[in-house]
Amino acid sequence: MTRSPKKKSPTKKPGKSPFPSNEDILKFIEEHPERAGKREIARAFKLDAKQKMTLKKVLREMQQTGVLEKDRGKRVRKPETLPPVTVLQITGPDMDGELMARPVTWDSDEPPPKIYMVPANLHSKSPQNLPGTGDRVLAKLTLNDDGTFEARAIRTIAAAPEQVLGIFESVGGQGRVRPTDRRARGEYVIDSRDTLDAKPGDLVRAEPLTGRKLGLRMARIVECIRPDDGVQAPSMIAIADFNLPTRFSDQALRQADAATAAPAKGRDDFRAVPLVTIDGPDARDFDDAVWAEPDSDAKNPGGWHLLVAIADVAWYVRPGDALDTGAYERGNSVYFPDRVVPMLPEVLSNGWCSLVPQEDRPCMVAHIWIDADGCLIRHKFCRGIMRSAARLTYEQVQKARDGHGDEITAPLMATTINPLYGAYSALLKNRNARGVLELDMPERKVQLAPDGSVEAIALRQRLDSHKLIEEFMICANVAAAETLEKAKMPCLYRVHDEPSQEKLAALGEVLSSINISFEKGGVASPKRFNRVLKLAADTPHAEMINVMVLRSQSQALYAPANLGHFGLALRRYCHFTSPIRRYADLLVHRALIDAGGLGEGGSGGAHADLNEAGEHISDTERRAARAERDAVDRFTAAYLADRVGSQFHGRINGVTRFGLFITLDETGADGLVPIRTLPDDYYVHDEDRHSLRGRRHGREYLLGQSVEIRLAEANPVTGGMIFSLLDSQDSGVEPKRAGKKGPPRRGGRTKGAKAKKPKQKTR
Repeated sequence: MTRSPKKKSPTKKPGKSPFPSNEDILKFIEEHPERAGKREIARAFKLDAKQKMTLKKVLREMQQTGVLEKDRGKRVRKPETLPPVTVLQITGPDMDGELMARPVTWDSDEPPPKIYMVPANLHSKSPQNLPGTGDRVLAKLTLNDDGTFEARAIRTIAAAPEQVLGIFESVGGQGRVRPTDRRARGEYVIDSRDTLDAKPGDLVRAEPLTGRKLGLRMARIVECIRPDDGVQAPSMIAIADFNLPTRFSDQALRQADAATAAPAKGRDDFRAVPLVTIDGPDARDFDDAVWAEPDSDAKNPGGWHLLVAIADVAWYVRPGDALDTGAYERGNSVYFPDRVVPMLPEVLSNGWCSLVPQEDRPCMVAHIWIDADGCLIRHKFCRGIMRSAARLTYEQVQKARDGHGDEITAPLMATTINPLYGAYSALLKNRNARGVLELDMPERKVQLAPDGSVEAIALRQRLDSHKLIEEFMICANVAAAETLEKAKMPCLYRVHDEPSQEKLAALGEVLSSINISFEKGGVASPKRFNRVLKLAADTPHAEMINVMVLRSQSQALYAPANLGHFGLALRRYCHFTSPIRRYADLLVHRALIDAGGLGEGGSGGAHADLNEAGEHISDTERRAARAERDAVDRFTAAYLADRVGSQFHGRINGVTRFGLFITLDETGADGLVPIRTLPDDYYVHDEDRHSLRGRRHGREYLLGQSVEIRLAEANPVTGGMIFSLLDSQDSGVEPKRAGKKGPPRRGGRTKGAKAKKPKQKTR
């Protein structure tokens, strides 16, 4: 029997996958930024060969319409997003001190997302392996849940140091250079033929070479930096590190040496007026003198007539000459605990331009009349000749005011000191009425022994005599700005813009975490901040709130556009009172000479581009501030180096994802507690609360919290210090219960590096 052949059942073809919509494609790209190419999209949606051709066309159309843009290789991404690996420029620390960056290429009108730099090695002893502000780096990005990014530097693309600044040492008979930069990794080995006769302890510049020895990089010394006075000090490292100009040209020195007394002819004579200078005990140049008397005008009862006399630097430094060129390059004098890098040669700054007692000196004088409430009624400027009645110190004047005069101040009480305090009382009324931002930010002062070692580090006193001089100078600066504005004369203003809404919102979040209200929106004013500072006073959060309010402020700078001065609550303001040490003041003097027809030494059209001059002078001011701060850090580390292992009391001044920054109460020194040294837990950085909180045990570390620490390391070369927290029972940090438990790890994700506590000048 023949069997009929068995029919094969037809093979069932799989159904074709639906083609993804544009929204589906965009969602995939958002969720898979590292593998969003045509191949990956086709694979994810199981597209066949024909659909892949359609996909290619769709992706091209999406690029043409701007929905997508091409990325590295064959990948695509949404505009206004960032690829997983990109080039960034480091922009500096945010309010918390965490190092921020922005993409070098960003075509959107919308602002780029926040990018936090993190150390490449989270377990390193200190987070100094980060690029610095201004550096360009190739970095790998990780998207956070809140839309921000974490970036880990792969390599530095630009601004890599061609030379290394460091201290030369001998280790086992082998030359080494120990870098002064905290971010530098490791030491350099120096061949005996490449030492340039450097001695151990010398500050040197070294040029890295290819090759290694004992695992360390090789280098050769190209310069030994020795100060003229033969004394090695931390300030010399800062001078070299920030490339501060220290030598004047031969032509500038010859010009300064040739200077003589300015003629008294054509100047108003103030030599019979008992003007006095009031400065710190270590001051060497005296550029301002003051005097006051009750206003004799019957229409101004209780009012005052003030004289503020300022050294006439414009007479000696003319636009475009050698002295002017050098002064413009420096921008300002730089003050270290053991020396000064002056803007002008010493023969001028401590000689003809210094209002030394009992010697005739040319000056620019501001006549100022105020009413009983300290309001500025009128003013005029003139050129004069004066003879200082005395060189006084702040402490000396305050003691005299408090009834403890000496042989110098006693004869001046009736004619000078008491009237000065009377005028100050009126100016203080005006200050309070304006609502000036009243930050309480104590500064530390390094006191040196005769041999140059650090004798003590103390907080600077803040006496009424300090405030008196400050108010007189502010009043004179306002008068100068008003005079130039009325004369329609171009002016380099000292501007301090109001805080940005972003910074105000961040501050509001901090304040809400400690139950202090800070209303959102509205016009920002110093009085709003003062209310917060008053609420925080006498609480454990007082110091923290002062720091946070300071960090929320814009940075003061020089510009020809008048934006007002937010911190001082003034509509117009410029710098007139310190032409010996600030080039901006010299420009104002020249403008006043032009405006008033006061003779020789006006601007003459020099530096007509005030935008460029303002930017340059603002940059040199910031450079000087950083150099001064770095030197103080090194002096402080040297002072504490022999106290490693000692216990100190301090407060948390910065909270980052890699640790805590502590300011010591005794010295004001700053140091790091690495997160790996905190009690065993998994710590989460709460950005809103400015805290690190342990998931497992609930232990929490908050900004402003009082802590006890042990000094683990102090490096005088870099100025860096490492602390360790004492256990919570000793430090007063009480564990708090947390709702979530996690694995026992030391260290949560880190988001960025903490720079030193910023000190923004607002005056």
